[in-house]
Amino acid sequence: MKQDNTKKTNPSPPSGSRGDGTENITFLPINLNIRQRHILLIGGGKVAYHKASLLYRFTEHITLLSPRFEEQFSTLPFRYIRKRYEPADLDGFDLLYICTDDPVLNREIKEEASQRGMLASVCDSPELCDFTSPAIYRLGNLTISVATDAREVKRSIAIRNRIQTLIENGTLSVD
Repeated sequence: MKQDNTKKTNPSPPSGSRGDGTENITFLPINLNIRQRHILLIGGGKVAYHKASLLYRFTEHITLLSPRFEEQFSTLPFRYIRKRYEPADLDGFDLLYICTDDPVLNREIKEEASQRGMLASVCDSPELCDFTSPAIYRLGNLTISVATDAREVKRSIAIRNRIQTLIENGTLSVD
């Protein structure tokens, strides 16, 4: 086997600092096959509903856990468990979204998930996340995602919306 002696350069990680612990975070953009994955979303408030409604575009196979759920959850066909979180609730799940209204509880759940080797996303706390959800535009089997390594969510959404507009008005062809 011939050895490759060309010098390889490593790109610098993205720069920028908000002073919130995200300046050293770099996320790998990947697509994850969730067909055989067991997904748990913990939380029953507005943030949890927003995340659940986004996930619904990809799967109906999600379990939600919370002592209470906002009324709008009734529109989503998920499995609901109405109880307070306990560490044993993580058993049997592969992917975790932590979206409670309690930052201390979110951190505790994330620590338990990390000890188990579970990938977890903590809503509104990118410094705790193993993964984040990008701004997504779907058209059939085409998925376009825009992310800013959890630094500028509103910017990601604005760019996604511009792409969507360009596609829908015919300026950008995706044929």
